[in-house]
Amino acid sequence: MKTLNYSRALAAAFICVATTGAVTVARADIKDYEFQLVDQTIKAGPDRIITVRLVNKTTGKVVPDAVIFATRLDMAPDGMQEMATKVAPVPGTEPGTYRFKAIVSMAGRWQLSLGAKVQGETGTVESKLVVTAER
Repeated sequence: MKTLNYSRALAAAFICVATTGAVTVARADIKDYEFQLVDQTIKAGPDRIITVRLVNKTTGKVVPDAVIFATRLDMAPDGMQEMATKVAPVPGTEPGTYRFKAIVSMAGRWQLSLGAKVQGETGTVESKLVVTAER
């Protein structure tokens, strides 16, 4: 009789631990992540660097090691989406920052479109950031 009560209590304890552990391991939603420009303006010209950071909006912490698989830089904000330029990733200077080199051929507003995967999350972080190029 005592053995039966002990085994029931032990089973109940394991169930409590399992359900509590499952709750604390919950992941963030992919909508909780966003890219932010480090600098809102850059100079027009060749080999310009645009730096962004990926942030978890709920914690405020930067997210290192995301896999950025889509990049595009064009002048869509000024109605010239056909005015696009190549974007090349360059190593970041600190964790959670991502840098891109591009030829910014003229002054105006340029839209940087990004698509990324965050490790451990399902879905894609997509952002369209507007950076202003000055002469």
